Amino acid sequence: MPGGRLTQQERQQIALGLGDGLAYAEIGRRLDRPTSTITREVMRNGGPTAYRADLAHRATERRGVRRKQSAPEGRVASPLPHGRDAEAVREYEETFTTVLMASGTPKMMARVLTCLTTTDTGSLTAAELVERLQVSPASVSKAIAFLEEQGLVRRERDERRRERYVVDDDVWYQSMMASVRATAHLVEVARQGVSVLGSATPAAHRLENIARFADFVSESIARAAEQAREILHTKPDVAAVSGAEPGGARG
Repeated sequence: MPGGRLTQQERQQIALGLGDGLAYAEIGRRLDRPTSTITREVMRNGGPTAYRADLAHRATERRGVRRKQSAPEGRVASPLPHGRDAEAVREYEETFTTVLMASGTPKMMARVLTCLTTTDTGSLTAAELVERLQVSPASVSKAIAFLEEQGLVRRERDERRRERYVVDDDVWYQSMMASVRATAHLVEVARQGVSVLGSATPAAHRLENIARFADFVSESIARAAEQAREILHTKPDVAAVSGAEPGGARG
């Protein structure tokens, strides 16, 4: 039923749909399920080329058992702030993590980034990440190092001198600019190859095309990032947002 857990029959339909080359959205429509549900189901069970209905069903059952075992007996979970539904939040975090993984982010790094992004403060300590994700400190440390390299997380000290990991609007801008710098390096190396291989050769022509394409795209991304930062970081006009009339316009 829509909204409930996927059945084994639905997973078989997903596998058939993938085999037929159907998009996640089309599989979702046929099962009357959200596209995000299909995407999450496939990506956390091997991806579109390795998905198997029976293995996915057993894996889901094992995850359910582990969640029950990990919950301390007799302990009541604290209510989430702002009246949030705990199950809906958990499902969304899985969806967001799956989308990050589909874009190339390794699983643990995606989980840490999701945890930081969906936290109201936008910052957590290593100990808080360990507790929330139920993973080892070493796993968190490795994930943070990766995310820092991508410009997606920054470190700062709080009033207790604890190191906190932060993700905010400026971090995403910095990540875009880090990508631009990496692409600029690719352009430079590609053009080095042109001179090494001989400018009149097919290989050099191919490298020059790579350099021109990457250069154009990176410049476009840099301009767009700068424009977005300038526009989106500008505080809105309070009067315009509230619909208040300028002074003197009232009768």
